[in-house]
Amino acid sequence: MIFSELYSAYYNAVARILREAVSHPVTTEEMRRIIAENAFDESALAILPALSESRWPLLRKDGTTPLHAAPTMPLTKLQKEWINAISQDPRMLLFLKGTEMAETGEDGDADAETHEATVPLPYPDEKVLFAKEDYCVFDRYADGDPYEDPAYRAHFATVLEALREKKALRLEVRNRYGHLMQITTLPSHLEYSEKDDKFRLFGRASHRSDIINLARIDSCELCEVEPWMTERKQTRPHQDQVVFDLLDERKALDRVMLHFAHFERRAEKLDEKNYRVTLLYDRNDETEMVIRLLGFGPLVRVREPEHFVDLMRERLLKQQALDQGTLDQQAMERSEAE
Repeated sequence: MIFSELYSAYYNAVARILREAVSHPVTTEEMRRIIAENAFDESALAILPALSESRWPLLRKDGTTPLHAAPTMPLTKLQKEWINAISQDPRMLLFLKGTEMAETGEDGDADAETHEATVPLPYPDEKVLFAKEDYCVFDRYADGDPYEDPAYRAHFATVLEALREKKALRLEVRNRYGHLMQITTLPSHLEYSEKDDKFRLFGRASHRSDIINLARIDSCELCEVEPWMTERKQTRPHQDQVVFDLLDERKALDRVMLHFAHFERRAEKLDEKNYRVTLLYDRNDETEMVIRLLGFGPLVRVREPEHFVDLMRERLLKQQALDQGTLDQQAMERSEAE
């Protein structure tokens, strides 16, 4: 919000038009194309007349601009502080090269024996808006990937290189029982689980699809793509769907649409306050989906499939038993104290 509310789609569309007008006269068709690429379908109805009729005195009749330089949209102090804060997320280290990192010792001395990789502040003259100590994430598993581990970061960098260069990977991976396996796979994409706080690598071979937790990789190296890796067409992960009714109170519809923005979804309005929502999700993420929907409490009621309803009910009963056990323990401790 601190970005979109300051420079909306109108600002971006007009800025693009003016950048073109600085170098050459822009035509109506060119402006219409730029607006379509940077704003909404109906935006041309407002922007084009405002510019062409000089209600916004930024363009002349001949399509040139009185501006001598291309317009810029400088960041605010708050935006810079927010970017500084995001840059300190340990996951940022995974997407940066060594030259983009800084290494400091425990006491801040670069020559100290113990070094820790960090991301230099993009705006060193501004403060950091928030740190990880300022908030507590309560609806996420605590055994997330070790993002600050040098070995993990090295494996992640190799995986990224394979994805960018379209190369294969030769991996040594520990399964759930701790046994070491050798896997050669052609990676297709990485996926991050917000609830698990883990990255998974999706790849394929001729006879199987691979889903690999990056934290379980012991060694990782690039290799050439063999013909047998591409003999069959890549298939999408199996997707299931869940259908639930949503009571739109306290902006629940907006929150659900935002929360599940990266899922394929559809909402059907039943009446003024009730909606039926259908979500498609990867079957491997079923437990995460259950936890997410439970987070909306009584505003969400799952309709189908039946086994998903059973999972919701089972998790609620477990939570109820856990809460009751905690209350019983507290009552026992109070009784003993008395």
